Amino acid sequence: MKYYATVGLEVHAELKTKTKMFCSCKNDPDETRPNVNICPVCTAHPGALPVINKRAVEQVIKVGLALNGKIADFTEFDRKNYFYPDIPKGYQISQYKFPIVTGGHLAGFDITRVHLEEDTATNKHEKDYSLIDFNRAGVPLMELVTEPKTFESGSEAAKAASDFAKEFQLILWYLGASEANMEKGEMRIEANISVSSDRKKFGTKVEVKNLNSFRSVERAIKYELERMGDLLEEGKEKEIVQETRGWDEEKQKTFSQRRKESSHDYRYFPDPDLPKMKLHEAFDLKKMQKELPELPEAKRKRFRKEFGIKDEDIEVYVNAPALAGWFEEVAGILEDKDKVITASNYITTDYLGLDKTGPVRAEHFAELINLVTENKISSRGAKDILARMVINSDISPLKIAADENLLQQSDEGELKKVAQKVIEANPKVAADYKGGKEAALMSLVGQVMKETKGSANPQIARQMLVKLLK
Repeated sequence: MKYYATVGLEVHAELKTKTKMFCSCKNDPDETRPNVNICPVCTAHPGALPVINKRAVEQVIKVGLALNGKIADFTEFDRKNYFYPDIPKGYQISQYKFPIVTGGHLAGFDITRVHLEEDTATNKHEKDYSLIDFNRAGVPLMELVTEPKTFESGSEAAKAASDFAKEFQLILWYLGASEANMEKGEMRIEANISVSSDRKKFGTKVEVKNLNSFRSVERAIKYELERMGDLLEEGKEKEIVQETRGWDEEKQKTFSQRRKESSHDYRYFPDPDLPKMKLHEAFDLKKMQKELPELPEAKRKRFRKEFGIKDEDIEVYVNAPALAGWFEEVAGILEDKDKVITASNYITTDYLGLDKTGPVRAEHFAELINLVTENKISSRGAKDILARMVINSDISPLKIAADENLLQQSDEGELKKVAQKVIEANPKVAADYKGGKEAALMSLVGQVMKETKGSANPQIARQMLVKLLK
């Protein structure tokens, strides 16, 4: 049976601020001691009043602008009522009817909303008991919700969701809004999934939680869509119920947790302790828009147009802004487009492939590329020189090449002597070439390179051998 897969995503990201969302406690995701960064506000002591963290609101506005979303003029905080051990107040301060951002688009998905709330405490489960660490309680947490999107297959849907999460993480990094480290729980993904045999209709929605890596996002969505698809094929559509499911990383499968609540179950109402906000008055949105950094997709387009390098190389630079800046510095020195492409090839393969990738001056790296492209050193010699440059960034590649005898020999008189010696030492290979075996010539070139310890210009060595073997 043909079925269509529909996926919508909810992404939670802890914001990078000095203090928590509604109090002055330190926002420190690296704190290992339990219950250190806490106060009467974030542990819900009676009479303690919250105060809005303006920096956190500003971060969400930046994200909204980066997504081309609409920034609300009026917004407010609401109380989301539910009882769980990690919610000290018995409710979570969140946003319901009036989120900070509505609309927008990213990586093929339309955005429904982006709102701001406080994070919960952390449960630590032991064998016979559970403990609660309130360090995370009250940390500013941004939630992004996408519109559901329908795909032709489960694998297509799973990959699209993973790609979206990766792109959103990049945007958070570029904006400096969040470290978004999934291993630390600073970014968490939930997927709303349904299947249907009719593209125009949505099936029963299941929410999968506990997705703490991009691989988990892709595998969990694919697994769940296959599970629901199998039930459809077996005529067991009624067994697909609206529920929350978890992802078991060990078993690589989802499992039922609880029936899914609806928004009315949370009894949202405006928080009476917090003021309403008029964002267009409180922030200069035009100035904030102008001050946004170059975002990942804009960088991709510019690198493609300006440098003509491979898409794979561009992705390396998009994911490593500091490396991208260094590459642009090298490109600015080289200017020649072909040399820039060569430089990118060396950076993304040889340079990043070294065990210890130390700082290399842009002007030295550009000099190395010039030596290669002008046939003054061989490709093998360039790799050896680069390894030395990483260890000592003060030495120029030209000096290393001279010291290590890596400058290519182009003196025809000298190369003629070496080539003659190689031919005399390999009579059978020489005879094979004369008999029509072209591959034999490359064997002789290799012997010349070996004899000169890689310093011979391979093109001139080849030409010399051809002349002598006529």
